[in-house]
Amino acid sequence: MAERDPRPSPTRTSTRPRAPKPAEAARHACEQLASLIVHEPEGVSGVARHEDGWLVSVDVLEVARIPDTTSLLATYEVRIDERGELQEYRRVRRYRRGAADDC
Repeated sequence: MAERDPRPSPTRTSTRPRAPKPAEAARHACEQLASLIVHEPEGVSGVARHEDGWLVSVDVLEVARIPDTTSLLATYEVRIDERGELQEYRRVRRYRRGAADDC
């Protein structure tokens, strides 16, 4: 019986998934929010690194009106983890499309 050559095993890459980049985090947040609410996201107004993932502000058209400047929109804060999975969401603001923020 031949002796085995004790060679080191090849280094394995970590099985831990890499954290999403900001654009990927925003996309994951929009997709997962859309699956939970009846309205489609219109865009992202903020992405911030959070202690264990990302906090994404997603803008959603909630009530379409004519003229369009009177439509009602909402901003949702969506928190996703390092794997891109939704942890929580909440509506933080509702406003008319034509309304400016108070400074």
